[in-house]
Amino acid sequence: MGVSWRVLQLADSGFPTGGFAHSGGLEAALQQGEVRGREGLERFARELLWQTGHGALPVLGAAHREPSSLPTLDARMEAFLTNHVANRASRTQGRAFLGTCARIFPGPVGPVQQTVRKAGLRFHHAPLFGAVLRALEVERLEAQQLFLSLTLRGTLSAAVRLGMVGTHESHQLQHQCAPLLDEVFAACSELGAEAMSQTSPLMDLLSATHDRLYSRLFLS
Repeated sequence: MGVSWRVLQLADSGFPTGGFAHSGGLEAALQQGEVRGREGLERFARELLWQTGHGALPVLGAAHREPSSLPTLDARMEAFLTNHVANRASRTQGRAFLGTCARIFPGPVGPVQQTVRKAGLRFHHAPLFGAVLRALEVERLEAQQLFLSLTLRGTLSAAVRLGMVGTHESHQLQHQCAPLLDEVFAACSELGAEAMSQTSPLMDLLSATHDRLYSRLFLS
């Protein structure tokens, strides 16, 4: 099955979900001196994708398979994200993504938003992404691929705005990451929610320092 028009719309950088307000922890890592130059950015992107694969794709997939499990998966994500910056970012992005999709696709996504609000959930991004894309009739594997791609693109966009690389160089790096995206997808797309894990504790620790940075361009 080819990529659907709806997936292309969701992947569009102009789709207003607020994702570009986040650096995925890159800003803190850069200011702490743990990421330097092109080589450091490549290493960071690799760690980020593996962390996304093991920490987000399992709950995304579970929510897509069974949207009724959203309360349990949202609570699992709340417990998993002990880093307050990452936890806040997940909730902020999830709320923005759900709200945007409910306004643009009110028929299929409106009921998801009502259910989430009624249940008093924390709006964590990964499980909501899975449930929303299920409602939009996007296949699970496409949804997981899209989430990985958006994660990488968002961080590389942040790298451009932080002055680490230029626009062309960031897209070169995105292209070079294609085999890595395939590798992460193959290893993590079928994992269940019980397999969630933290694969990059140093990245998590660096991200947690974001609120203490002297100056900040991003929310996380």
